[in-house]
Amino acid sequence: MASTTSLPFIGTLPPGTRDAITDVAGVTVGHRTLADGPVQTGVTVIRPHAGDAFRDKVPAAAVVLNGFGKSVGLVQLAELGVLETPIALTNTFSVGTVATAQIRHCAAANPETGRALPTVNPLVFECNDGFLNDIQRLAVTEADYLQALDAAGADFEQGSVGAGRGMSSFQLKGGIGSASRCVAMADGTTHTVGTLVLANYGRQPQLVLAGHAVGERLAALQASKEAAEPEKGSIIIVVATDAPLDARQLRRLALRAGAGLARTGSVYGHGSGDLVLAFSTAYTIPDRADRPMPAVAMLHDTRLDGLFQAAADSTEQAILHALWRATPVTGRDGNHRAALGELLPASSLSPLA
Repeated sequence: MASTTSLPFIGTLPPGTRDAITDVAGVTVGHRTLADGPVQTGVTVIRPHAGDAFRDKVPAAAVVLNGFGKSVGLVQLAELGVLETPIALTNTFSVGTVATAQIRHCAAANPETGRALPTVNPLVFECNDGFLNDIQRLAVTEADYLQALDAAGADFEQGSVGAGRGMSSFQLKGGIGSASRCVAMADGTTHTVGTLVLANYGRQPQLVLAGHAVGERLAALQASKEAAEPEKGSIIIVVATDAPLDARQLRRLALRAGAGLARTGSVYGHGSGDLVLAFSTAYTIPDRADRPMPAVAMLHDTRLDGLFQAAADSTEQAILHALWRATPVTGRDGNHRAALGELLPASSLSPLA
């Protein structure tokens, strides 16, 4: 596959060391990939910090760009504005299994969960990988979630891995992509915004790479009948930042990820579940009243524009990474997805750099 160095760089803000969501200190990512004939699926877990998310919650907010989805946990997240578990990504039919695994894991660490302590709010996002994965097999198990959780680290794979194993995007191989941008603030400090996407969306003729409409060229190259079909996919976008923001501000940050998504050719189609979650690692909120609440000076709203730009640019870059770092996959009934890197070689991308 072509080298990732041939990819164009989005925007003018500098990336973090890894150009990934884990450039936000404390954030880690882990995968569990299932790749066996008609089973092409998995789980991806994003941990906001190394501690117990039930005891030390992080502020968060979610935005629904188009609600064709079956996620778990969004109602309470919207009400309380905090995460209580790591964020889990998987396929549509495995949401219940992964949510159960999150509940069991929390109860094991906090035995009074749902008894003397409140119940836990599991948080699971999904996309439908049924073109490549035999989704009716319900192949993902609770143990797969735990393996992804245990595997979480600052360095992680992208492309056809974890929850992204069976995903398709623009009638190409989609999957997991990540990127980051650093924002210099007026007071001399720097904040990082990192994004991770589960890309499973888009109509091929509409694909735009760094402002260049390449979709029609790819559609002609592949001669795919799917190119004329309506949007059937989804994308999950997770935005992390170390900037001190509250849930209201995080919702505003999440909205700006939609700008980066739109630049790639998405119109948030009728059949597409397009969801964005944003969280901050700047402080945690204790689970019990006998523990002190944090005394945090929030960033002023008038200083958010740099973070907004970072959210849009890192989202667009993460989607390009998901497409470019994906490897071809053949799955259920011999269905196949080619990777962008094998169809659009480095020589044709270099003018976009």
